[in-house]
Amino acid sequence: MPYLPKHDLVEIRKIIIAQFKKRFQRSRVPKYGSLNKGFDEQEISAFFRVVKNPKFHLLFSYQAQLGLRLGEARKVNIKDIKFESRELVVKTEKAMTLDTLLIPAPLFKETLDYIKANTKAIENAAGYLFFKEQGKGRTLEPYLDEGYVRNQFTDFINKAGLDEVYDMSDESIPTKGSRKLHRLTTHSLRHYAITHFAEQNNGNVFLTSKFARHRQPAMTMTYINTNKKQLYDGIDGAFGVSQAAALKAKLSRT
Repeated sequence: MPYLPKHDLVEIRKIIIAQFKKRFQRSRVPKYGSLNKGFDEQEISAFFRVVKNPKFHLLFSYQAQLGLRLGEARKVNIKDIKFESRELVVKTEKAMTLDTLLIPAPLFKETLDYIKANTKAIENAAGYLFFKEQGKGRTLEPYLDEGYVRNQFTDFINKAGLDEVYDMSDESIPTKGSRKLHRLTTHSLRHYAITHFAEQNNGNVFLTSKFARHRQPAMTMTYINTNKKQLYDGIDGAFGVSQAAALKAKLSRT
């Protein structure tokens, strides 16, 4: 029986250990099925009512109206805005591509007002709209830290009375304790934007996929929320009570 060289056995062992860690030692988060991870219309209104800070109101509006990821929103630079055509050039994080999105007129006006009120600070931050306040953050970048934005978002969610814990994480690493899983996160703003866009365009998945900047429409489907009323109406429409009663009567006669 042939034997493998020692260095080959060492490499195989490394691969096996790596796969074991990847499969069994990762944080296991329960699937949430039809749970809506995005804002609904009432929630989005309640959220923005408490966001009085102009900087965070604008930042979160870019997420809720253009579906920007948090990393994309906080790095918006004045150089990325085409003022003549009202377009925003987006450096898409996951696809590593450059895309353009039309800025809705009210959001564009809010952006112009914000720039006018913060011209000097934006200039000092090399053009980044969401500049970092002195002493706010741990990194050297001139734009807001991700952790700081998330903390502010959580404060606004609590103030609006929208915090909802739907489960606890099932951590398989002994040294890592369980953590609360919150339904609404900064990414929920992107969920809302994509769902809202789909509703306004008669559920056109391919067009919505372009808006969301997903490579595959299948990914877009995971973002589009169907609320319980729509789901239950769909169930009734597909197999309503009258149909069930007719089937029951038919079976009773056999």
